[in-house]
Amino acid sequence: MTSIAFSALAMTLIVGVRYLITSGGFALVTRIRHPGLYSGLQPQMWREIGWSLLSAVIYGIPAGVVAWGWQTHGWTRIYTDVHAFPLWYLPLSALLYLLAHDTLFYWTHRWMHVPALFRRIHAVHHASRPPTAWAAMSFHPWEAITGAIVIPALVFLIPIHVAALGAVLAIMTIMGVSNHMGWEMFPRALVEGPAGHWLITASHHQRHHDLYACNYGLYFRHWDRLCKTDRGIGAFSAQAKGARAA
Repeated sequence: MTSIAFSALAMTLIVGVRYLITSGGFALVTRIRHPGLYSGLQPQMWREIGWSLLSAVIYGIPAGVVAWGWQTHGWTRIYTDVHAFPLWYLPLSALLYLLAHDTLFYWTHRWMHVPALFRRIHAVHHASRPPTAWAAMSFHPWEAITGAIVIPALVFLIPIHVAALGAVLAIMTIMGVSNHMGWEMFPRALVEGPAGHWLITASHHQRHHDLYACNYGLYFRHWDRLCKTDRGIGAFSAQAKGARAA
């Protein structure tokens, strides 16, 4: 039991430090590239950090239990021998995880926009107006739980190499932060080109924070398109729009 608790504590610290480094890094880049974009938002950012560190605990506990089970009992389908599956399965497994995560996220996210649930739970995240680089994990604990169980559940179902799992976690972290930072880091050719019609970036997710009842996806736009909740990339506020054009 002590080893499980230690693993949960270690993963909580890893998730928390990963959040602080990634969000802090993007916030620093924002301050350098677009001075004044977060002007006057200091109280909001401190609130985002507080909720996010609480979310780090909620994410870290199941991750720690899974890590302990994998290392001590081999309970999961995480593998370390790169030849255990064909090499083409490495990127496929990562894509399967992203698609599964995106699917669960879309439907739970849309569900949390039901007025009663929104007021009690999801309003914490939407209290960030406009969202900043610190807002990616700013969730009510019940919302954090819906996100925290996804990857720990998938590792019991879909085989994945430990490096591919690391890539999934990196993509999850970077997209979560970059989609909330208030400006578009990707070039216009990607955002407005064929890839941008299927991939979610800040331009797409910002529209969700502006209009609420649309653009619910996490990585991909196919669920929004299929369910007719896609409202395109829209435009940032005047300040952020200028940042995007820079």
